[in-house]
Amino acid sequence: MTNNQKEKPTVWKKIGSDLLINISKLVLSITFILSGFVKIVDPLGTQYKIADYIEAMGLQQYAPDILTLALSVIISSVEFILGICLLFAIHRRVVSRLILVFMIVMTMITLWLAVENPISDCGCFGDAIKLTNWQTFWKNVVLLIAAAIISYRPLAMLRFISLANQWIVLHYSVVFILVTAGYSLYSLPLFDFRPYHIGADIKKGMEIPEGAPQPQFETTFIMESKTGERKEFTIDNYPDSTWTFIDSKTVQISDGYVPPITDFSIIDRETGEDMTQQVLDDKGYTFMLVSPHLENADDSQLDLINQIYEYAQDNDYNFFSLTASGDQGINLWRDMTGAEYDFYSADDITLKTIIRSNPGLVLIKDGVVVNKWSHNQLPTEYDLNDRLENLAIGQVDTEPVSRRIATIILWFILPLFILTIADRIWAWSKWLKEKEESNKIYKLLKRKNMRKKIVAGNWKMNMNLQEGVALAKELNEALTADKPNCDVVICTPFIHLATVAPMLDESIIGLGAENCADKEKGAYTGEVSAEMVKSTGAQYVILGHSERREYYNETPEILKEKVLLAQKNDLKVIFCIGESKEEREANKQNEVVKAELEGSVFNLPAEDFKKIIIAYEPIWAIGTGLTATAEQAEEIHAYIRQIIAEKYGQDVADEISILYGGSCKASNAPELFSKPNIDGGLIGGASLKAADFKGIIDAWKK
Repeated sequence: MTNNQKEKPTVWKKIGSDLLINISKLVLSITFILSGFVKIVDPLGTQYKIADYIEAMGLQQYAPDILTLALSVIISSVEFILGICLLFAIHRRVVSRLILVFMIVMTMITLWLAVENPISDCGCFGDAIKLTNWQTFWKNVVLLIAAAIISYRPLAMLRFISLANQWIVLHYSVVFILVTAGYSLYSLPLFDFRPYHIGADIKKGMEIPEGAPQPQFETTFIMESKTGERKEFTIDNYPDSTWTFIDSKTVQISDGYVPPITDFSIIDRETGEDMTQQVLDDKGYTFMLVSPHLENADDSQLDLINQIYEYAQDNDYNFFSLTASGDQGINLWRDMTGAEYDFYSADDITLKTIIRSNPGLVLIKDGVVVNKWSHNQLPTEYDLNDRLENLAIGQVDTEPVSRRIATIILWFILPLFILTIADRIWAWSKWLKEKEESNKIYKLLKRKNMRKKIVAGNWKMNMNLQEGVALAKELNEALTADKPNCDVVICTPFIHLATVAPMLDESIIGLGAENCADKEKGAYTGEVSAEMVKSTGAQYVILGHSERREYYNETPEILKEKVLLAQKNDLKVIFCIGESKEEREANKQNEVVKAELEGSVFNLPAEDFKKIIIAYEPIWAIGTGLTATAEQAEEIHAYIRQIIAEKYGQDVADEISILYGGSCKASNAPELFSKPNIDGGLIGGASLKAADFKGIIDAWKK
């Protein structure tokens, strides 16, 4: 068998595995998005279901309403966001593991529900899709298997959005779902899946159609023979008179038709009379102020409720309150509001199902739900300026459903679709360009062009305050008149910083310090902390300079602390590394620079390390007049980038600017800066004169 023949099964196996993973991803993501969305558009309904779970566990005394509402929003939002992340393959490893843990927990919970049956419906899809507890359990078993599949090889999931744009999808989805939750709490659920939605005929919802299947029952008889033997019989094999009847039991063996509405009942509190049919048969309009518990009802719109009642009285419309509260709650409401309308009784679960607001206002006519309002959006006198027969709010309007669907498409689905298409087009064009630009040198130069080009001046211990101010002013004027092609930074002694900062145009020249302390604050006479440096207006700080290492015995551990404190105060670190003449002659330069990086900055996470600017300074070329050749400098710069890539990956290495800092002058700067891995210079003596420094800066224009 040839190698090609051996490879083919492996290739097809991988294709099959990838296909299975992406099908599992699609099933899970759609399920999570749907489940999270239908619950977040009805956060109060989800809260009630969570309360049912907590009550079934006997923990209701530990779960106040504010906690269950918070859990409702958090769980629904997390479920939706996990689904979006999975669909777009965002943070594939983390998300796949979170979903696996989520499904393990939910499968265990639904197994308990299926076995113990403490509540009849798990509520995993809100009121949109009803499943039995066993159906929910088996659904979760399938999803658990899918979650295990994607967790096995999460990186095989296809991305719809490139890594650079994934944050847009994630943040936009978070904002969308939280705004949706807020709107649904303030108003009413965006989509009403309950049998009391606008346009619903309550009378028809209570009817059992002719010919509908009836529930089936089976009776078992326990009989005893003359010999004392006991057996169970059914009506089909009922024994003769030689057996004596002992007991019987009847069980339901199949469900019959259950109408959508089974618990709608209105009872007159005064007489105990059932008013349900009378209210539903009324051909006129009826306002129902629905409040499951008046003790907890929002009282911010009392005047508006009373105005609506007066409007109903003036126009001969019925108006009453429907509540599950007792006399104490009703009397408290009457005392607080001056309510003159009647109060009828109904089941609190039914009232919570009718409208997700306490209180809420429902308008019905001839048993049909015409309109519903949250207590935050009750109709005003401007809305009720005529009889209901002549007003839009007095007519059944089912169009809001289509408008809401269009709104979601317009504000959520369409932007993500456009972003996905644009991202894929961009990725495709980028791939084509990469194919065309496969030349190695070209790619190196292109990466270099993507990195920041920097020329930084290190004034060291030179110039008094007046001289420093004059030089800074001269540089600022020169570079303002002739814009540089690179970032320019001047690092001055501490005494200059606060005075020089206001006179520099930050868009042209950045300001840095030459050092900072390795302590945050305290009794350290003569030291200057990173926070103090930042307070002057500086944005940069030089750390690890060979002179600080040699003359002041700065160890890698000290420098590590300095770097951490500088970054804590949002200072950009120019970190210096380099070998001595003896180390260069012993060919140990690679070992030295690697050790200096490992000792002080390789402890940083990638995101923080990317903020570092590396400055390679051959100690033997500082102030000696000696200069590394462009080839020597390029060689060590390439090595530095290589060890960064080994530590953090090639993408990070390609982003890091590496400066050369050893007797760089206007005469040799163009040659040095032309090398692919040299991104600028850290300039010492040549930065003390504006003309010399600008000559080096202008090397980027050549």
